[in-house]
Amino acid sequence: MATFTLPANSRIRPGRTFEAPAGATRVKEFRIYRWNPDDGENPRLDTYRIDLDACGPMVLDALIKIKNEIDTTLTFRRSCREGICGSCAMNIDGTNTLACLKPIEEVKGPVRITPLPHMPVIKDLVPDLSQGYAQLRSIEPWLKADSPAPPDRERLQSPEERARLDGLWECILCFCCSTSCPSYWWNGDRYLGPAVLLQAYRWIADSRDEATGERLDALEDPFKLYRCHTIMNCTKTCPKGLNPAKAIGEIKRLLVERRG
Repeated sequence: MATFTLPANSRIRPGRTFEAPAGATRVKEFRIYRWNPDDGENPRLDTYRIDLDACGPMVLDALIKIKNEIDTTLTFRRSCREGICGSCAMNIDGTNTLACLKPIEEVKGPVRITPLPHMPVIKDLVPDLSQGYAQLRSIEPWLKADSPAPPDRERLQSPEERARLDGLWECILCFCCSTSCPSYWWNGDRYLGPAVLLQAYRWIADSRDEATGERLDALEDPFKLYRCHTIMNCTKTCPKGLNPAKAIGEIKRLLVERRG
């Protein structure tokens, strides 16, 4: 069984290689990060050569084919296959994205797949998102209002008020943005990160919410909010085309206006 060569100083060791079936004419190589906490071994990159004529067009199709037909030990998250659930977020060809939305043909050369960066790894391509979800809970992402709701209908918004939520409600909490942010890499224990701050602004911008002052008070912190240096990695990598950096800028603007 052949292996590819990694740099001598790499902490990821060369792994196994699985060849494509004999006679395959359209072969693509996938180099996938593997780590099992139970075997005591260092991480490795396993190579799988896949016949694209017998595989769907997306990277997630290849991962499912590998797990179903080649190596059942491969571990990754997936669910909707439609870019809705965010489960299959991972780093593909150096960019955080969703495997279900990433066409194989977009990657030139071997497809290198690793977990979302700078997050603890549970196994193989599965990151531990406990910190991100704890931070999400901390911003209380639900409608907060003291005035009673109308007894016979929902709380209404004008079309203009509803339009302010566009570009915010579509976030699927895949954490591609937060795990692409250097500030979150180094200060993730205190900086909330672009995914959570976008969620925070979604409720600040909601005309039905009556806790704007309370929410802004909670974010007025040198680390929770102001570790953002507008690098824009978050906006560049978002698989839904959202702009977390703009949402963070809006929160900063509201805080400045409130002080003035």
